[in-house]
Amino acid sequence: MLFGSIARSTPTLLRQGFKSRFHSSAFVGGKKVLATRLLLKESQERLEKQGFDLIQWPQDSSMPRETLLKDIKGAEGLICMLSDKIDKELIEAAGPQLKVISTMSVGYDHIDLQTARQNNVKIGYTPDVLTDATADLTVLLTLAAARHMKAGTRAAATGEWREWRPDWLCGYQFKNKTLGVVGMGRIGQAVAERLKAFGINRVVYWGRKEKPQLKESMGADFVSFDELLTESDFVVACCALTPETKEVFNYEAFSKMKKNAIFVNSARGGVVDQDGLVSALQENLIAGAGLDVTTPEPLSTDHPLFKLDNCVILPHIGSATIEARETMGDMCIDNVVAALDDKALPFELKN
Repeated sequence: MLFGSIARSTPTLLRQGFKSRFHSSAFVGGKKVLATRLLLKESQERLEKQGFDLIQWPQDSSMPRETLLKDIKGAEGLICMLSDKIDKELIEAAGPQLKVISTMSVGYDHIDLQTARQNNVKIGYTPDVLTDATADLTVLLTLAAARHMKAGTRAAATGEWREWRPDWLCGYQFKNKTLGVVGMGRIGQAVAERLKAFGINRVVYWGRKEKPQLKESMGADFVSFDELLTESDFVVACCALTPETKEVFNYEAFSKMKKNAIFVNSARGGVVDQDGLVSALQENLIAGAGLDVTTPEPLSTDHPLFKLDNCVILPHIGSATIEARETMGDMCIDNVVAALDDKALPFELKN
């Protein structure tokens, strides 16, 4: 456990062009706040200067459920992670004084929003800060899957690297190819802009609605899902997990793709039917896949996807840059400070 000392809050840090919309100078000393993880260095130092009666899990692991249920009692603020289950039991265990739950994530599937509303608990989150980090990683996965990075690194390390061979580990270039993006929000657009620099000459997308401005800004065409699947050389999932997108990438969808298609998912594991993906890769219906998200997480090490040379898997690290995570920590602190000072949350989940 860590306990903060009483102090005035420091101004919100500015990081890599991101500017917070909130600055606090309110006294919040003595009010109990529970944090389920240590933050990164600078945001952690700032958290400890707020003057909270700070209870914080110090180990590099999820806070045990029984400890969380015990330590949440009497807390006015909670800083949690995507891996924490914030359900009715936990919210009611905190007591009626709980004012805010601030999650260090864009997603909020782990929070019982209905119970929070019934108990007048505000929900803070960290929107609009992950775009560049996640887009960068999505491009990395696309390149890795297209150029056999998994098999190549293994070959270099294990002695498979022998004399030059014309057809060994040949992958696919991007020049004059078509990119299909499912979910053309901020991240999808950032991915498309980055991959265009590699020579992509056509961008198509599918989502809830057409965005006419994208035709002018990047020449992107709004098409049906089936058309995207059949025409794209690279298919990237950047969409939210909704009833409409749940397991939308199934065996049938993969069967419609080109044989040389590369599929990448940096959105949510639930948009993919993983059994269907395994079959598609084993049967060479598509050339390869790159995944930053799976179902469940973490994925069992004996899962068939790990055994495939044409599937690159990362442990959900889309936002894992120092810049992004420090800013996310600052946003969580801003939300808690505001709530405990009875002010509006600067990064509040409204729905």
